[in-house]
Amino acid sequence: MLLAMAERRLGLADNLARVFPDRRDPTRVVHSLVDMFRARMFAICCGYEDADDLDHLRSDPAFKLACGRLPDTGRDLCSQPTLSRLENAPRLRDVIRLTYILVDAWMDSYPHEPASVTLDIDDTCDVVHGHQQLSLFNAHYDERCFLPIHVYDTEKSRPVAVVLRPGKTPGGVEVRALLRRLVRHIRTRWHNTRITFRGDGHYARPEAMAWCETNGIDYIFGLSGTKPLARKVDEVADDIRTRRAIENLPVLRGYTETRHKAKSWDRERRTVARIEATMLGLDIRFVVTSLDVGSAEWIYDSLYCARGQAENLIKLHKTQLASDRTSCRSALANQVRLVLHTAAYWLMLTVREAIPKVRELAAAEFATLRLRLLKLAARVVETSSRIRLAFAAACPEADLIRCLPGALLPLGP
Repeated sequence: MLLAMAERRLGLADNLARVFPDRRDPTRVVHSLVDMFRARMFAICCGYEDADDLDHLRSDPAFKLACGRLPDTGRDLCSQPTLSRLENAPRLRDVIRLTYILVDAWMDSYPHEPASVTLDIDDTCDVVHGHQQLSLFNAHYDERCFLPIHVYDTEKSRPVAVVLRPGKTPGGVEVRALLRRLVRHIRTRWHNTRITFRGDGHYARPEAMAWCETNGIDYIFGLSGTKPLARKVDEVADDIRTRRAIENLPVLRGYTETRHKAKSWDRERRTVARIEATMLGLDIRFVVTSLDVGSAEWIYDSLYCARGQAENLIKLHKTQLASDRTSCRSALANQVRLVLHTAAYWLMLTVREAIPKVRELAAAEFATLRLRLLKLAARVVETSSRIRLAFAAACPEADLIRCLPGALLPLGP
């Protein structure tokens, strides 16, 4: 029921159904698109990520009630074959519109246009179990896989977009195309927001950086070290290494910056180096950025290293909501699955944000929320005039469950 309130607050199922093609005969439709989306999202949130789980849950009173049907006398929910047809129904343009709905959900989460946003972009290994479309063997992971790209507003823990792609490192043209489409959609509503992209060395592509500079977009990307680049920081590195040895310190860290132009770049760019001397030797890391303000230490430690939180968000998405269940043959169907799993992420995030900050569950992971708030035993009683939910007398989170419905009520006009 908490998930149902969160979904109606966000309106995700209605928004997805609005752009989803429904080519069925209207006179024979039993399950509406909205009902199917809700059933699939609620099942994912509760840990039932496989479509065939609905074969058993379709008659569950709590799931039927959450989807707006009477728990006992109402019609059962859709089954696995119906969901599989749903996932395979849309064409390419339809899937693109579905993906943009989630970008709109992220923008809707702000009460007004923000002055600036920082978006983390990263890919993750999604191991496949067959020869699905777009799957490739990746030697780094030693697996046949996809490498879907995740984009997050890490400061708010909110997903922006998840895009299925082949199991290889993204090239410069591909990264530029993704950034261009994403920024173009954001600019339809946010005309003055300062956008900064943050990512690892996979995204420090000359095509992407040049496009960002041309279109007023900031970036900070990791950069692979090269001999010409290392020579530019040799003097500072030697000084840090010497001071560590003289002062007999276990670790000494320093920062410096330089201007660097790789062979494939069309111009020099600001490059920051983090130099760490230990008893085992030197460790030098580089980042390249379009920002011309801030010290080298602030750029690396405070700005770039904050992208590590995006890894935790990917973990929530991939492992706790099982978004790696991309087992459909069609790439478009697998992208639809990523859209539904991202929508489920929004529901879990909305429930968590409704919890009072003084409660320990306000910072809990999704798996903990599922165990403590969602997968609880209850008796659903349907009478002629009302429906009652009876929880156990020893329900450990009874007081929290009582207060959450008020916090999850839809916002007023």
